[in-house]
Amino acid sequence: MKKVYIETYGCQMNEYDTELIRSILKATHQYEFTNKESEADVVFLNTCAIRENAHAKIYGRLGEIKHLREKNKNVIVGLLGCMSQNLRGNLQRSENMIDIFAGPDSYKRLPSMIDSVLNNGKKKYDFNLSEFEDYSDVYPERVPGVNAWIAVMRGCDNFCTFCVVPYTRGRERSRNPESVVRETEKLVSDGFKQVTLLGQNVNSFRHNGVDFADLMQQVADVDGIYRVRFTSPHPKDFPEKFLKVMAENPKICNHIHLPLQSGNSRILEMMARTYTQKEFLDLVDKIRETIPDIALTTDIIVGFASESDADFEDTCQVMKEVEFDSAFIFKYSERKNTIAYKKHPDDVSAEKKTERIVRLNELQKSISFKKNKAIIGKRFEVLVEGPSKKNSAEWMGRIEANKTVIFANGAFSAGDLIEVELYNATANTLFGEHRPNLILADNSTSVLSEVC
Repeated sequence: MKKVYIETYGCQMNEYDTELIRSILKATHQYEFTNKESEADVVFLNTCAIRENAHAKIYGRLGEIKHLREKNKNVIVGLLGCMSQNLRGNLQRSENMIDIFAGPDSYKRLPSMIDSVLNNGKKKYDFNLSEFEDYSDVYPERVPGVNAWIAVMRGCDNFCTFCVVPYTRGRERSRNPESVVRETEKLVSDGFKQVTLLGQNVNSFRHNGVDFADLMQQVADVDGIYRVRFTSPHPKDFPEKFLKVMAENPKICNHIHLPLQSGNSRILEMMARTYTQKEFLDLVDKIRETIPDIALTTDIIVGFASESDADFEDTCQVMKEVEFDSAFIFKYSERKNTIAYKKHPDDVSAEKKTERIVRLNELQKSISFKKNKAIIGKRFEVLVEGPSKKNSAEWMGRIEANKTVIFANGAFSAGDLIEVELYNATANTLFGEHRPNLILADNSTSVLSEVC
């Protein structure tokens, strides 16, 4: 059996794709997996193309793998995923190093591509984007844990001007909901307690009259699943029905990752985000009116093309008004093939971008600390994930708001639902003590009066 080593870069969808790849290769009975690249016959890098530093990181990694190739000239090197798709037609820089290029819709062809390289030594390329491939017939080969990702759709139709996803993952297509429910049931039998539904624009899921609210309800109805999460939604797809299902189903976590990207309406229009600042704030009000205990997190890009100081101040103001629980904040990174690359010159200086991201991170840190400090003394339901990474005598888990809690006082197992009382907090982490009444992990309704 050939040994395969896979490294994964980027988002949760890439993590899920690696699980698909493992399953596809394992099904041939020709491959096993190793955590040591020095033992590998095949080295795959499953890549991301969202930001320029992702490309730089991969090129650097390829330089390191080159030394492995010098020791073992027969090792096969493959570049998979979004970066591979994005490099099609411009492969000269890496062509001598890489044997296999495969985009996100080509993973089922990897076994034959490997065989071809082994048999005739020719490089293989497959950049076809499918209108139909959703991998719903492949059960991913997962690492045991508490949470499992489920890609319920692939591709994207939004064409935000800064984003490469429609070009690297193709057009939007949703899975048959029955296949998602079957996958969830299999996950329960494999010991998983939480599922996170994935999509580039997950709340636009549609399949034969079933929308995303229906799908969430069907997944939450599966016996043995304790929590249901989803990411990432788009602010344009939050009808009353969607929010009502969230509010009424105790298994669906009261947490929404709501990408803002910019707080300035002119910049939002240039990004083709389809909402204004006011419409975004109105949506936040609507969400909080329907689900008062909701936790909101977000994505923000600083330094988009032509962003002025006044435009940036609008983003700061929205941050102050909404008070997100946390935020992922990025410098704008111009990507080839996007609409912004063709129409909107990247004219904000690197120094200005750095200044803005530092300021926004400091602002968010103060907001996160304020919100976390406000819940000290309250009790929450925590899903145990395992021992703390910094101290094996302590444990780590998450509350519904997807905030990390470190706690002691007890012997637990991953997947337990327990009650924890918070006694301290930082901007990023909560600290608590277990209270002795372990919540029975039997899908019963939480007995807690304070749940975020």
